[in-house]
Order: sequence, then structure tokens, then C-alpha cells
Amino acid sequence: MCLGIPMKIVEITDFMARCEAKGIERDVSLFMLQDEPAKVGDYVVVHVGYAIQKMSEAEAITAWEIYDEMLLLEDQENRK
Repeated sequence: MCLGIPMKIVEITDFMARCEAKGIERDVSLFMLQDEPAKVGDYVVVHVGYAIQKMSEAEAITAWEIYDEMLLLEDQENRK
């Protein structure tokens, strides 16, 4: 199983994008999205530095809500 992180593209240069999520920015390769061109403002699933698929803003928000809940539960468990 892989964990993909939803991120928003804020800048594109050739096959590289600067992506942001929760205030953190990363450089991400767009090489795997050659068949579905990405543009600034798109949301993508990022795994080990590669955008592996595009997603809607609603899907990204839902994914982050789930991740936030998982992190909260983990934090609560660690405090026991």
C-alpha cells in the first residue's frame, strides 16, 4: 500500500511543479502525468516526489479531513 498526499500545484516549470499542502511546499515531478497535462491550481496525489494522478479540490479536502482525523487519533493514543 502506498500513501499519496494531496497537494495543490502552485508553479510549473517543464516537468516539475512546486506543490503546497498545509503550508508545506515540495518540488514534485509531473513526468507520470504526461497523458493528462497539469496546470497551476490543479490538485494532484503525490507519492515519493511524483504526482501520480490528478484529483478534484473536493477529493483533496476529503483526503485531508481523513488524514487529520488519523493524526488526531494517533496523537490521542500516544498521550495514553
